[in-house]
Amino acid sequence: MKKVVNDLRLMIKACDMYYNENLSQQEIASALNLSRPTLSRLLTGAREQKLIRIEVTDTEFVKYWELSEKLKKKYKLKDVLIADSGDTDQSTKRNIGIIAAAYLGHLIRDEDVVGISMGSTLHQVVMEMKECTDKKITVIPLCGGVGQANIKIHANSLAEHLAHLYHSEFHPIFVPARVYSQVVKNELMKDMSVSSMMTYVNEMSIAILGIGYPNEYSSIKATGYFAENEMEKLIEKGVAGEINMQFYGENGSTAPFKEDNYVIGVDVQKLKKIPMTIGIAGGSDKSRAILGAIRGKYINTLITDYECALSLLEE
Repeated sequence: MKKVVNDLRLMIKACDMYYNENLSQQEIASALNLSRPTLSRLLTGAREQKLIRIEVTDTEFVKYWELSEKLKKKYKLKDVLIADSGDTDQSTKRNIGIIAAAYLGHLIRDEDVVGISMGSTLHQVVMEMKECTDKKITVIPLCGGVGQANIKIHANSLAEHLAHLYHSEFHPIFVPARVYSQVVKNELMKDMSVSSMMTYVNEMSIAILGIGYPNEYSSIKATGYFAENEMEKLIEKGVAGEINMQFYGENGSTAPFKEDNYVIGVDVQKLKKIPMTIGIAGGSDKSRAILGAIRGKYINTLITDYECALSLLEE
């Protein structure tokens, strides 16, 4: 065993596979016919002998490291990324978009099925993402969206743009995002474009989710699917936030808003089974919406801004 772990050639090979080819330790161990503990000792030995050197080159990812770790621990999240808060709502969204785009660029793997919801912050994210030609993915919108205002922030548009960046396929939903009765919803869920998209839901590895709060400036209001009096009624019911145009209270429960959730798309309860559910939202006024999303277990990863992160820490 000692001869193996001191084998310089084997060390370099293992490091190349791990750091350059991004293979998992299990994959490398199998390929090199080694046990996981032996591979781990090889990688550790390579660092001790200074065959490799790890440098942090993107300070944006580590600027608020301590705060991120506190939030991860407090809310039992897989990951938390924090961007600078801007002087305006738009500048905050852009800062979040830059951080989120870089994170997704590292996270998304070849053959992933990626779902995306809607919203102006997610629009900023996909606008910041880079073209990628060495990964083929499948992108699905998590809800419909046709014939209404502000098409650029709809799930279909965001999914199409993301798929275009990866030179990959996406499956649009050719129905409205929201209807006004369960009967209409049931019929539209039978639409071929919806059923085609739903076949990929169980294979989804990453869900990119905007987190909203219903007010006059919210994305759901901008899409034209909600009237002013509906917003007021939601607030009276104690709404905390929405994901994929589906509302929940501060405890994460969607039950009080059942009659407001006639959305054509993926039910938020199904998000709990997806490996990576990434909630992306910022501004101190979003802390209650984010808190509800965490309590409802609709997200397990959060990308937000500094002010919102502080609010969540103080909860």
